[in-house]
Amino acid sequence: MIDFRTHPDQYRHWRLSVDGAVATLTLDVDPQGGLLGGYELKLNSYDLGVDIELYDAVQRLRFEHPEVGCVVIASAKDKVFCAGANIRMLGLASHAHKVNFCKFTNETRLAIEEAAEESGQAYVCAINGTAAGGGYELALATGWIMLVDDSNSAVSLPEVPLLAVLPGTGGLTRLVDKRKVRRDLADAFCTTEEGVRGARAVQWRLVDEVVPASGFDDAVRQRAAEFAAAAARPDAAGLALPPLEREETDGGLRYRHVGVEYDRDLRAAVITVHGPEAAPPADAEGMVAQGEAFWPLAACRELDDAILHLRFNEPELSTWVLRTSGAGAAVAAHDEFLEAHRDHWLAREITLYWRRTLKRLDTTSRSLIAEVVPGSCFVGTLFEVALAADRTLMLEGAFEGDNRPPATVRLTGMNFGPLPMGNGLSRLQTRFLGEPDSVERAEARRGDDLDAAEAVALGLVTEAMDDIDWEDEVRVMLEERASFSTDALTGMEANLRFAGPETLETKIFGRLSAWQNWIFQRPDATGEEGALKLYGSGRRARYARQRV
Repeated sequence: MIDFRTHPDQYRHWRLSVDGAVATLTLDVDPQGGLLGGYELKLNSYDLGVDIELYDAVQRLRFEHPEVGCVVIASAKDKVFCAGANIRMLGLASHAHKVNFCKFTNETRLAIEEAAEESGQAYVCAINGTAAGGGYELALATGWIMLVDDSNSAVSLPEVPLLAVLPGTGGLTRLVDKRKVRRDLADAFCTTEEGVRGARAVQWRLVDEVVPASGFDDAVRQRAAEFAAAAARPDAAGLALPPLEREETDGGLRYRHVGVEYDRDLRAAVITVHGPEAAPPADAEGMVAQGEAFWPLAACRELDDAILHLRFNEPELSTWVLRTSGAGAAVAAHDEFLEAHRDHWLAREITLYWRRTLKRLDTTSRSLIAEVVPGSCFVGTLFEVALAADRTLMLEGAFEGDNRPPATVRLTGMNFGPLPMGNGLSRLQTRFLGEPDSVERAEARRGDDLDAAEAVALGLVTEAMDDIDWEDEVRVMLEERASFSTDALTGMEANLRFAGPETLETKIFGRLSAWQNWIFQRPDATGEEGALKLYGSGRRARYARQRV
């Protein structure tokens, strides 16, 4: 089982150090520390285990070190920055693992970019040697790339000539969209195994500056100090993120605020997010005092972990049923608290964390079905979970013998801007892309408890059913979903979820789905005589010559 819970004390591949306003993340991969076994992580190459630690470090820098204005990513290996994703691992891993690995790695890269854009925590990459493939892609996620100017240090994306695959963590998209590298130069760069070094790397906009080896460390310190001085970071103590507590059984997972139940007959996982049990604190100091137990933060951490666990460890549970339970008024009160304190660094980081976690839900290759029943609390932030679903079903009235009031949903300010999708639009704007008036009608009902008929009329749910039809209709729908091709569903859902503007983020995930799902299964890459299988053997790969 792959576990995403870790702590700097447990890292095998990264070292995190903080010196005032500057933090340094040093990559020092343990060659024997491969997560899956059967390969060595040579030359600072990485696998999922290395990226799990990086994700944890990026997250901790957001919450535990608000004083940090600049993060330097560096290497502890002499003349080697990072050789990218480990090729032996890619050759041995299942197709599903490779695709999920690329997706998770992309999400972490995007979190680095968001930290700079939204939190004022800049990232600098100090390349002291070779940065190839995913190693250079890690650099591309930072805002400033420094390269040693010597005869050996170079940046490269050699996947096409060497491996018959493509840079899987957004490399091509960031090259032309983010760094604005000219198309013809990008073509030359991506088909040259040895890469580009020195002044040409700056001229082609592949890096931002090159520095002689003798002055490299001093130049990195100076540049990091400049970025840190320009950062608008709070003068505040950080918030520790202790290990998540999780109970695992054959039937599911249990956290304090999130529960997961497995229905293997329906190939489904039922995910329930429980609302807060108490009102929010009176002020920001109270939020800080609650720390990681503050409900919006605690629930988000648990949901994030559950999503990652299910993605990698339960691939056959292809439908996720999304539920909530609790008092809607309490959820609304926490939303109002976060909005009222949006300028406080911790409230901002919690909101951004929800943004990232909901985006992770958007990009998950599972059918998402939300159920709104009595006892639910699909309000504001938690209603975003329903808006992320492929369909939302709502019960009219109550179940026979249930004394609870009928289910309602409620919109808050969180549904109108703070939690956008990767396309830059809110989920309501994306839902009503061709009907902007529908967004205005929904906003006019902000704060109201909407019953099933009102929710259907406003287009907020897909369908409302009474208790006579509910059980059979839901069961038939889930059985039907389980009977479809999972490949076809993955393609269909990914195409339907991201209407609206194209952004760097949607390009990365859209192209990832198309390129990696296809190329990782082609014989040129993964066949018995494919490049990934034969790499390092001394034998040349045999390619099919038909263009498809």
